[in-house]
Amino acid sequence: MKLARDMWLTFQYEVRQLLSSPAVIAFTLLTPVTYLLLFTPFLKSVLGAPSYDAAFQIYVPSLFCSMGLFGGLFSGLTLLASMREGVVTRFRVTPMSRIGLVLGRELKPVVLCGIQAGVIAVLALALGLRLPPANFVLAMILLAITNLLGVSISYSLAITVPNETALANLINGMTQPLGLLAGVLVPLSVAPLWIKDIALWNPFAWATNAMRALFQGHLADQVVWEAAVILAGVCVLATALSARLFTRETV
Repeated sequence: MKLARDMWLTFQYEVRQLLSSPAVIAFTLLTPVTYLLLFTPFLKSVLGAPSYDAAFQIYVPSLFCSMGLFGGLFSGLTLLASMREGVVTRFRVTPMSRIGLVLGRELKPVVLCGIQAGVIAVLALALGLRLPPANFVLAMILLAITNLLGVSISYSLAITVPNETALANLINGMTQPLGLLAGVLVPLSVAPLWIKDIALWNPFAWATNAMRALFQGHLADQVVWEAAVILAGVCVLATALSARLFTRETV
């Protein structure tokens, strides 16, 4: 009970900080909105999609996974900034649970990613996307798990490599191959067989494939439920690792 309360208190603080800077939220939307408006026509032409609805069904899930992946993995930089500014230290001297402190912080990027995805979905719907509400809700749940996975990995890396320049270089080196192997730009269906085989070991690729199936109306597809199990399992492990490292670092 105390753990849940500490998580909630930390989460409230972080969300208030986020909502107090609406310009930051707007700035984070520039890249996904630009890709939605400018990259979708290219994808429609290359893949020969019969309509923008079909093109959005392919690309919007990729964009969702991209936001979850990149937004999650770069969140460790904000953790280092908070440590440098003494924010984490001020929380540390309170009776709050160390695990509750880190888990509450990890939920803030998930909220930001959800806001981004909601705006992108509304814009895509206005431009012609058609999507069953239940499929959208499940896609958002998968996105939240995907983003939390990225955040947990990033926090573990931030604690292990507590240098912002080194961490930024490390994350930059990770995100590009992970994104390409997740099919966030070009669907893996057009990739060579050896790339598809490697992508099977990438949990973010499962997220992209599952969300794409949902956007295409295939709620009962096997990949949806396989992805849910894989993502949930890997996310639990990554979150437990980040909490353990954070607890040991701040005792």
